[in-house]
Amino acid sequence: MNYIENMRKYIGHDMLLGVGCGVLIENGKGEVLLQRRRDTGEWCVPGGGLEPMETYEEAAKREIKEEVGLEVYDLELFGLYSGENRLIKYPNKDVVYSVAVVFRTRNYKGTISQPDGEALEHRFFSRENIPDNLFKHDADQILDWAKNPDKVVVR
Repeated sequence: MNYIENMRKYIGHDMLLGVGCGVLIENGKGEVLLQRRRDTGEWCVPGGGLEPMETYEEAAKREIKEEVGLEVYDLELFGLYSGENRLIKYPNKDVVYSVAVVFRTRNYKGTISQPDGEALEHRFFSRENIPDNLFKHDADQILDWAKNPDKVVVR
């Protein structure tokens, strides 16, 4: 059981403070891998929650392996995201204020899959073809990548 699931036993759906760690994975064509969420059907950055005693990088690597089936390497900091947009109200009524640490990489191996069942699909998108139905809490990260993928963003 992970930290957030454990805390939910005590506080129900009330707001938790968390840290999300995601990775913008680029293929050789310069496209980014996005994940379509099972709970909302929207496209997001693959990743998930930091567990106690993990580093941001360890969490990002673990989450990508769990959600996408890939091993990622050479993670570079892409952005730090906070503010009102990071208050997430999930369809199951859980509320999380999740600051996000987002990495970028072009170095990965493995076969893309949906091992933990959280995603409906994964697909690469070019900067010009970003889908309209973005998970609003990850939209800034995805659009920042599309506009200027080499700039570190702090919000």
